[in-house]
Amino acid sequence: MSGLSSASTSNRTRPPVRVALYRFLGPRYWGLWIALGFVRIINLLPFRAQMAVGRALGRLAHAFSRRDRHIARVNVRLCLPELSERQQAELVRAHFEALGCAIFETGLVWWATDKRLRRLIQFEGVEHLHRALELGRGALLLTAHFTTLEMGARALTLLGPTSITYLTPSNPLIAELSRRGRARHTVQAIPSDQVRDLLQNLKNNVPVWYAPDQRFTQKSSAIVPFFGQPAASNVATSRLAKISRAPVLPYFPERRADNSGYIVRIYPPLENFPSDDPVADTRRFHEMIEAHVRRCPAQYLWAYKRFKRPGYDPYATNGG
Repeated sequence: MSGLSSASTSNRTRPPVRVALYRFLGPRYWGLWIALGFVRIINLLPFRAQMAVGRALGRLAHAFSRRDRHIARVNVRLCLPELSERQQAELVRAHFEALGCAIFETGLVWWATDKRLRRLIQFEGVEHLHRALELGRGALLLTAHFTTLEMGARALTLLGPTSITYLTPSNPLIAELSRRGRARHTVQAIPSDQVRDLLQNLKNNVPVWYAPDQRFTQKSSAIVPFFGQPAASNVATSRLAKISRAPVLPYFPERRADNSGYIVRIYPPLENFPSDDPVADTRRFHEMIEAHVRRCPAQYLWAYKRFKRPGYDPYATNGG
């Protein structure tokens, strides 16, 4: 791991403000504290048992989460029309089971030791990251929103100093616990709007975990096909790669089908990237996501309004 361990860890340029947990002791947080306690207890079980509980919780959510179930159904229908209605319904149910597993995975991300996680995670392609860091310009680990997202980010920190980008959760207690968990394991947790910090990490030869597929602003977005459907998409990856000259490596985690752990794949740096066409670069990334979705379709984050844009909302009709 020498290529990773040599990365600079001196760029904590924007230390986040620590919020005391006693501020979250009011009645509005009691239900969440109980849920967190449940997750913490389940995290003490063997991994397969945790995933079994997660799948059961997901089946319960599928039965009662009418809105999210409808969103997932619309997305699956748009992206995978070759599946029969029965196959689409089965995929949506399996997706909710994966969401249930993700809840307990998040607990492991926050609380499990490195030793425990190393027993669960198998890496492929670490040599690509080593070689990329030998260039001295960091590495942009390009990934996407699957239900294994949190575990994928945490897994990368097992290889050496790493920074991650993130969106702040809307719930302030979850936001603070997430911040604390990230601070324990990363060089820097970078808010998604702090581009200068991201570039500084790359300049310091620190790999940065980056999932831009579900965050975009009007300034950095364009309509780019995803599974053949027009989708408002973040095209900023090309600009970041051009400014930093950092190699861009696709990075995808996968939960094993037998629930024994994870395979985390690091692919070689993208060749001829960035090009002069950010939309073409983003389409190239979308094709990689599509390929990984087809590997493990239930693990993609289907319960998100990926195709909603001004003037078009395929989710507008209520579904059950």
